[in-house]
Amino acid sequence: MKKTDLAKSDAKKLMNGMSAKGAAFGAAKAAAPDRREQRDRERALGLVPFAVKLNSDLVKELQQQSQERGVELNDLVAELLRKGLAA
Repeated sequence: MKKTDLAKSDAKKLMNGMSAKGAAFGAAKAAAPDRREQRDRERALGLVPFAVKLNSDLVKELQQQSQERGVELNDLVAELLRKGLAA
């Protein structure tokens, strides 16, 4: 193995080791919830991920209304969808 190949191999091992251990340190790592646990909690509440693509102006308006009302964006969108479907 050439010297440059050996250096590349060592660098790859180092980078893989860093990503496996996680890049977050201290409070940032402790604050991140376990994704599987989060999905299980949401599933127990009957929540289902639902991705849509919206115009950026509409998203800004939704975010502004959410802040004004003091509710989460998910709750606001659910309320507006219910009203729209009822009409």
